[in-house]
Parts: sequence; C-alpha cells; structure tokens
Amino acid sequence: MQKRVLPLLLAATVAAALSACGDANQSAGPDVQQVNGVECAYPPEGEPARTVDPPDSENVADKGTVTATLNMTAGDVTITMDRAKAPCTVNSFVSLVEQGYFDDTDCHRLTDYGIFVLQCGDPTATGTGGPGYTIPDEVDKSLTYPAGTVAMANRGTKDTGGSQFFLVWADTELPPTYTVFGTIDQAGLDVVGGIAAQGVDAGDQTSPIAEAKITGVTLG
Repeated sequence: MQKRVLPLLLAATVAAALSACGDANQSAGPDVQQVNGVECAYPPEGEPARTVDPPDSENVADKGTVTATLNMTAGDVTITMDRAKAPCTVNSFVSLVEQGYFDDTDCHRLTDYGIFVLQCGDPTATGTGGPGYTIPDEVDKSLTYPAGTVAMANRGTKDTGGSQFFLVWADTELPPTYTVFGTIDQAGLDVVGGIAAQGVDAGDQTSPIAEAKITGVTLG
C-alpha cells in the first residue's frame, strides 16, 4: 500500500487501507493501575498521517476493560475494549485517543456487500494513512466477526496493523487474521447501521454516502 491498499475484505475482492502512528504515556487507561504487564513491539513504519508519539511498550496493561466513545456526527458509538484479549492493540488505541489522533477524521470506507463494515482511523481518509508504526497481531483461529465486533484493519500480511480499525455492523465472515480488540453495544450498532443504510457512493464505491465523521473520542 504505497497507495497502501489494505485487503480488509472479502473473499473475492476489495482493496482497503491502513497504517498507524501512536502516542506515548503508558496507555493503561483511566480505570486501571497496573505495575506489571506485557511487553509490546511497535516498530516504526512510514510517515505518520498525524504527528504522534508511539505508545509505551513496557508494562502494558493486560487486564480489565476500558471504554472509548467515538463522538460521531451521526451519534455516539461506545467501544468496550478488552485488554486481556489484545493488550498491545488496546494500548496503542488508547494512546492515539489521548493524543487526539482520531479527532475530526472521516470513516472512509463502507462495505455493504459480502462483508459489512465501516472502516475508520485514517486522518487522511484515503485508506493509506497510519500512525508511523505497526502493531503486532493478536489473533487466534477461534476469532469470528459478528455484528458489534471492533477489529484492526491490516495490509493483508502479518503484523501490519496501525491506526485503522473497522466496526462490524452485520455478521461478517472473515479469516481470523484481524485483531479483535473490542465490541460495540446495540446503541452503537444502531448508529453505524444508520450510516450503512444510506449506502455507498456510486462514484468511488467505497465512501459512505452519509456523513461518518468522528469529531472526537473520549475515554471512560
């Protein structure tokens, strides 16, 4: 993906995007104090779409949950993130939130055929932007992607997650190669489903017709 096209998708087509740059301070999240945790690797990769510091990589919290609310023009979408399942991914996401990386960004990609996801997390809204580092995969063969799943996009190869993530708004079949790090509740699904219901732009066949802007993100 130097036009970094990211195959997030579909058992027979589609090219998507991704990349990432991160924040610093131990992103354990507001509800946890943890001295000992896991170690994560965040190797540098490419130019960040927005200037951010990479997250701390030592003593990363691997217990408990933390919530992040995407304040979208269509309504709020609250993600409950599970540190035990994906500590390195949650650590990065929280770090990016703390640095305002996702503020005033558009969810650039909607798919409503074969797979059912809204993809966000690229400040450039091109599908090629990331934070300037990559995140290790946190996957296993048991992963599934039912409605309400929040997972990391990647470039179709190992350990290429960055800042782009996708919200699954209807049950979707994907190979277990996309790190699942959170879930959204029915209220959040209703917001994302409302965006999806308005369809995909006929011109680029990628952009949602409805406005899908993240104005800010709050941790809680």
